[in-house]
Amino acid sequence: MSFTRTLRAVGGAVVAGALLFGTAPTASADEIRDAQWPLKAFDAEKVWKQSTGKGVTVAVVDDPVYGSHPDLKGNVLSGKNFTDGGTADHGNAGDHGTAMASLIAGHGHGAGESEGVMGLAPDAKILPIGIPALGDEVGDSTIGDWIRYAVDHDASVINMSIEGRFLSDSDRQAIAYASQKDVLIVASSGNSAKTELGDLASAPGVVAVGAVDKTGKIWAKSDSGKQMMLSAPGVQITSASAARSDYPYRRADGTSDSTAYVSAAAALLRSKFPNLTAGQVVNRLVKTAGLPPAENGLELPDPRYGYGFIRPLRALTQDIPTGTKNGPLKSPKVDPSAGTGGAPAGNGDQQASGQEEDGLDAGVLVGIAVAVLVVVAIIVIVVVRQKKNDRNGPPPGGFSGPGGPGFAPQQAGTYQQPGPYQQQPGGPGAYPPAPPTQPPGR
Repeated sequence: MSFTRTLRAVGGAVVAGALLFGTAPTASADEIRDAQWPLKAFDAEKVWKQSTGKGVTVAVVDDPVYGSHPDLKGNVLSGKNFTDGGTADHGNAGDHGTAMASLIAGHGHGAGESEGVMGLAPDAKILPIGIPALGDEVGDSTIGDWIRYAVDHDASVINMSIEGRFLSDSDRQAIAYASQKDVLIVASSGNSAKTELGDLASAPGVVAVGAVDKTGKIWAKSDSGKQMMLSAPGVQITSASAARSDYPYRRADGTSDSTAYVSAAAALLRSKFPNLTAGQVVNRLVKTAGLPPAENGLELPDPRYGYGFIRPLRALTQDIPTGTKNGPLKSPKVDPSAGTGGAPAGNGDQQASGQEEDGLDAGVLVGIAVAVLVVVAIIVIVVVRQKKNDRNGPPPGGFSGPGGPGFAPQQAGTYQQPGPYQQQPGGPGAYPPAPPTQPPGR
């Protein structure tokens, strides 16, 4: 079995779409929209006054997306289908990719876009990345290939509603590459009620997502683990379908759907706050997350809820301290010998944008040593000339210390990763967030 098939087989419960509720009769458009309970819970109309995700591209790593669906038309880019090398915007067999795309960037249709499925970030663009279906032997691409493609094609959020149990070193380097390029990866925890997350969801730099129901309570089949970051609606979720022309909608349970909602919330924030890093976007989601009343007092992050379920309106409107570049995300380690396929994007308080450094490399040390020797030689020559000419004091222009003006060799040292937030719980911008005082999504 190839790596791709193994990945998909392990993640099949997520990728295959969880629990479809049979074959429904044709429903009115109003019934479809009314069935989208997360929009009501999020108070989406108020959310969209703050942000609609405009200007943000979200990569959907999944089945190819049916870009001609009336609720998605115009919001789906061409992308790439890794099974045949073509585009990924003409999917009409698998439901899953189209469903995830619609939860993120569906815009509805009809008069006033009042019909069909509306995504949480309806003005975002979808970059579809088609990957082999469960049991499909076509293609030999990997998670690393899919992530790199998304990063290199201007996605700022990558939705991975798949369960990756096994990652190669190359896959991990691709995650680090995304982190260096300030691209946020959001991944499903899984639908098997396991108590340990797979490699993808638990990888440093990745946001692991669990599923909750209408009351905000964790879904019984949602996987859990110490790396869980956030949770979101994932029970009885209505979304678009590509598989049936007579009824182009579906209803499902799963952490795939909750992952799409977190990706959409991230798109809203990246649109409204374009100067925030990926980690700072997660910081806003984490600090405004909520818990059901019965779970107040949990030590956070909780292995089931993470820091709680997302509340996009609060994340968009509350006064939240910016925080450090990585926010609550751990920084992936980069193997310099492996290469990352692109130059690191420098930013502020980290060396090499996410690399952890144990000191200066040999080339830098040699360069410093040579420079110091040259400076010492110059000093010796100056001193000799001073004595010869019976002069005292520094040469013209002066030396302000070893190496002369403007030259200060760096000292080798260990890079210190920024620590967790320093605010006290319960204070302004506290981390972890204070217990919720309103119902889920409000």
